[in-house]
Amino acid sequence: METTVTINASGQKLGRIATQAAMILRGKNDPSFAPNKLSENTVIIENASLVDLSDAKLDDLEYKRFSGFPGGLSRETRRHVISRKGDDRGYDHIFRHAIRGMLPNNKLRDRMLKKLIVKA
Repeated sequence: METTVTINASGQKLGRIATQAAMILRGKNDPSFAPNKLSENTVIIENASLVDLSDAKLDDLEYKRFSGFPGGLSRETRRHVISRKGDDRGYDHIFRHAIRGMLPNNKLRDRMLKKLIVKA
């Protein structure tokens, strides 16, 4: 049974929304939950740019990338990600990063994340 759940992010904390979305994507809200099965739930997060992030939180966490070469570690803050990618893709990146860390590290994680839609 395929269900679509819409979460309004305006005025809510990033972590609260991410935990709700991760639980729904995983299928823990369904009575037929099985950890080895992909759930048929889709999550739509609306008003992602209106999420409650303080200035300290925008500058606090660093997103890291490693190129594989010596000295190739790149760090950037949430504020820099949003300004570099724009509002739509920046908030999409922030939400996907938070939700990805809350999903199990197995073959189903990327397939679960494909069922996540973030609208700024």
